[in-house]
Amino acid sequence: MAVRTTFGRTATFGRLTLVDNALLEIDGIDAFYGRSQALFGVTFSVGRNEVVAVVGRNGAGKTTTLRSIMGLTRVRTGTISFGSSRIDRLKAHQIARAGISYVPETRDPFSLLTVEENIMLGYRSGSPYDLKRVVEWFPDLAGLMHRRGSELSGGQQQMMVIGRGLTPGPRLLLLDEPSQGLAPVIVKKVGETLSALRKEDLSVILVEQNLEFALSLADRVVVLENGSVVDQLSAAEGRQSPERIERYLGIH
Repeated sequence: MAVRTTFGRTATFGRLTLVDNALLEIDGIDAFYGRSQALFGVTFSVGRNEVVAVVGRNGAGKTTTLRSIMGLTRVRTGTISFGSSRIDRLKAHQIARAGISYVPETRDPFSLLTVEENIMLGYRSGSPYDLKRVVEWFPDLAGLMHRRGSELSGGQQQMMVIGRGLTPGPRLLLLDEPSQGLAPVIVKKVGETLSALRKEDLSVILVEQNLEFALSLADRVVVLENGSVVDQLSAAEGRQSPERIERYLGIH
């Protein structure tokens, strides 16, 4: 069945979902940790200027999917293409240079660096996302530039590391659980910024446990269970029939 979204058209044929004008295509990837298989034939794609939410229970394979895209977990079979090039055999720094940024759920501030130094760590000349723009999106950071990253609250650290993910000027941003452990007021601020980023020339893969938050931002939703894609639907369908997703999340 084809569904209309803001970026174009998607169509599903068998297990492969094709997206017009796709930026990222993941086709049948298997990934392992040692001898333990973590992903089983994961297939989905991300359109240009599209937000795709990847949801599922803990251990479903969400973070492993992001790590596989980023080259941090080796893909044993299947392919990952970004733009017109395969990236599944590249190293993480090569993938980053190609235009993908990864913001892990651990936040990982560089504790001895200032907030400004943390944000600008990966800045590339010509990036549309400089320090001034990051502060425009996250004004709570404006007076904190000379403090160390380790001195910030959890919400402030999350804003900082998202900013750090943006300053290289990526075409695709991978966000792993950006709302985790944050107060509702901070989740709202982060959500407002991510909504504003939709106007940029930027695609996002958003891994989230907070289904309401994910559905408020996404164009499409990919549902993982036990390392496999078990459903793909538009966010509008998810809002209309949340039980279609909730049954995989253990929400009753």
